[in-house]
Amino acid sequence: MDILFQYIFNIQVFILVLVVIILKKSIIFVPQNRAFLIERFGKYQSTREAGLNFLVPFIDHIGANRSLKEQAVDVPSQSAITKDNISLSVDGVLFFRVLDPHKATYGIDDYVFAVTQLSQTTMRSELGKMELDKTFEERDVLNTNIVASINEAAGPWGIQVLRYEIKDIVPPTTVMEAMETQMKAERVKRAQILESEGDRQAAINVAEGQKRSVVLKAEAEKEEQVLQAQGEAEAIIAVATAQAEALNRVGEAANTDAGQKAIQLDLATKAIQAKAAIAKESSVVLLPDSGNDAASMVAQAMTIITSLNKK
Repeated sequence: MDILFQYIFNIQVFILVLVVIILKKSIIFVPQNRAFLIERFGKYQSTREAGLNFLVPFIDHIGANRSLKEQAVDVPSQSAITKDNISLSVDGVLFFRVLDPHKATYGIDDYVFAVTQLSQTTMRSELGKMELDKTFEERDVLNTNIVASINEAAGPWGIQVLRYEIKDIVPPTTVMEAMETQMKAERVKRAQILESEGDRQAAINVAEGQKRSVVLKAEAEKEEQVLQAQGEAEAIIAVATAQAEALNRVGEAANTDAGQKAIQLDLATKAIQAKAAIAKESSVVLLPDSGNDAASMVAQAMTIITSLNKK
């Protein structure tokens, strides 16, 4: 009985172990962003993606395990010749991901190595189409052209190149020295241009200031002359007005008896003063026409005034 019991126990253990092995072989868990390629009898059977998957035990097995994440591969430094025959040392970084795990596994032996070599040859080809100055100025265009060329060639491999970035472009030492000399000359040239522009602007400012000064001086002289003329005109008008007012008042006073007597006295006084002045300045002796010469002169003047008043 013990032997029979031991035999049965061994069979149960064997079956249990067999069941565990079968379950282990038939159930697989595929991680996120990965793909398992299943082969049956050495032939591709299917592609299993993330999650729980079942296999036929001892018949199906995992032929390849591919990552679907974006991958970055360092492209080693290499030499390239530009369109103007300048040798450059260029390195970069390639970013790609697997779109079709089946093509990436069965379409090429090592897709990472293949895409790296393809990026190097494509980069040399694209640099050969550009001059040295353009390689520094148009890196974005160069990167875009490299990505387009690689994707065109890597399509059958199930690989998509997302971008290519050039890390460094190193020209020969002699070219670097020539470029530094050129940059120094350009800086000196720009400094001289800026200095000449400053001198020219300063001269223009001085000329504009002098011109403005002359214009302001002429305008000031013009305003001074206008004001002076206006002042003289106003003075003349004021004098004429005063004289007219005086004459009006004299005429009003002359129409009265007192005014007539005042005029007679003024005329007589002026006549006497005039003859006295003539006698003083001249050697000629003036004799009066009559004994009462002053009275006759006053009478004559009054006759003239009376006739004028009548008119």
